[in-house]
Amino acid sequence: VGLAAPQVGINQRLMVYNPTGDAQKGWLQETVLINPRIVEYSEAKCIETEGCLSFPDMNGEVERSKWIKVEAMNLKGKTIKKKFTGWEARIFQHEYDHLDGTVYIDRLTEEGRALVQPRLDELIQEFGGGEGQGGAL
Repeated sequence: VGLAAPQVGINQRLMVYNPTGDAQKGWLQETVLINPRIVEYSEAKCIETEGCLSFPDMNGEVERSKWIKVEAMNLKGKTIKKKFTGWEARIFQHEYDHLDGTVYIDRLTEEGRALVQPRLDELIQEFGGGEGQGGAL
C-alpha cells in the first residue's frame, strides 16, 4: 500500500502510498509527499491489524490516531495541508513512522510482539543482524 524512502535505502523524508490499497485499480492514485509533518493528532484512537513490506509474513494490532492533520510538499513543490481520516490516516502514520526510524513492530503490545518474535528470529537467521552484527530485532 505504501513505501517510505528509508525502506529502500534513500535517506530522504519522502513517502508514496495508494490511498485505496487497490494495486489494480488505484495505480494512478498514488500519493507522493515530500517532507511531511503531522501537525495535529486526534485524541481518539483505533486499533487495527497492520503488516509491513519490511517484515514479511507477519502482522499485528497497532493503535493509531483516527485522524491527523498533515503539512507536506507535493511533486510540484507546492505546500499542501490536509486532514486524513480512517484508512488513509493509518497508512500515512505507518509510512511516517518509517521516516523517523520507527517500524510497526515497535508499536505492538508486549503480547503482540511475543506473537511475531518467532518470525523475527527467522528473519535474523536468514538475513543476519543478530547480536554483535548491528541488528535491532
